[in-house]
Amino acid sequence: MPGLLLDTLRGHKGDRAPLWLMRQAGRYLPEYRELRAEKGGFLELATDPEFAAEVTLQPIRRFGFDGAILFSDILTVPWALGQDLSFGPGEGPRLAPPLSAGSLGGLTRRLERLEPVYETVRRVRAVLPPETTFLGFAGSPWTVATYMVAGQGSKDQAETRALAYADPGAMQVLIDAIADLTIDYLAAQHKAGVEAVQLFDSWAGSLSPAQFERWVIAPNARITAGLHGRCPGLPVIGFPKGAGGKLPAYARETGVDAIGLDETVDPVWANAVLPEGLPVQGNLDPLVLLAGSPELELSARRILEAFAGRPHVFNLGHGIDKETPIAHVERLIAAVRG
Repeated sequence: MPGLLLDTLRGHKGDRAPLWLMRQAGRYLPEYRELRAEKGGFLELATDPEFAAEVTLQPIRRFGFDGAILFSDILTVPWALGQDLSFGPGEGPRLAPPLSAGSLGGLTRRLERLEPVYETVRRVRAVLPPETTFLGFAGSPWTVATYMVAGQGSKDQAETRALAYADPGAMQVLIDAIADLTIDYLAAQHKAGVEAVQLFDSWAGSLSPAQFERWVIAPNARITAGLHGRCPGLPVIGFPKGAGGKLPAYARETGVDAIGLDETVDPVWANAVLPEGLPVQGNLDPLVLLAGSPELELSARRILEAFAGRPHVFNLGHGIDKETPIAHVERLIAAVRG
């Protein structure tokens, strides 16, 4: 029998909403901080299958979430496309060399860099409770491209947006390369043991409507169709953060099996405009969870009530804040599970 989360992603409505949290395996957990200190760095931790599997399982042991999400990073794909990846102390990730229009075709695939991820999946799958759905993931092409072009995260993705306007042909080459490898990567994750996958488009909200159609909807539709063709029955969750009013078009045109909502989306509005019966995921503000005021239970209840008539996976609107107290997570679980 499939777990409650997998069943919900397939369009069935259970007696309660299944629950998992984005970045649930991370720095808010003392057991994670201990392993990170022992290993010395994020990339070293994420590319050691023994340690990465342990991190993936930590929140399942502590909280009994309905889903376990693979511990890895969205920048694994550009690393496998040939850029160098590093995580400096106290810094965000760095990709080198940053790409320009003239260098987009100069990368050489290094697919061996993906092998530790697949081994991590196999290790987790071997010990994960059968009722816990195993989620894999990748970054969506637009978001991944913003890091590849700038070499790091940026506030408004200006370099990549400008390149997309100035040389859309070059940008299309990059987007297609990311999409092609992402299909292979997620299909291989599924073969190794994941049961559903999420496409993270963290910077989807920075694009105009026409650019959103080309650089978010089109490549995500390509990935979703590719995965459905190669992995029948594999649910794909699309998470276009910041999409706002463009969410209905995203839901209709990408073909995703479920759609993740960030914390800025009104759940009542989303329930009214999204396709009937489409599973939704979200969308508690991570800062409500961090604050832990009485608003925590009230906010959770409002979300649950808004989506009471459709398949709903309870989650945050983005990743859990590293300062979030364990007790607040426990309160949220109690509120969602009644």
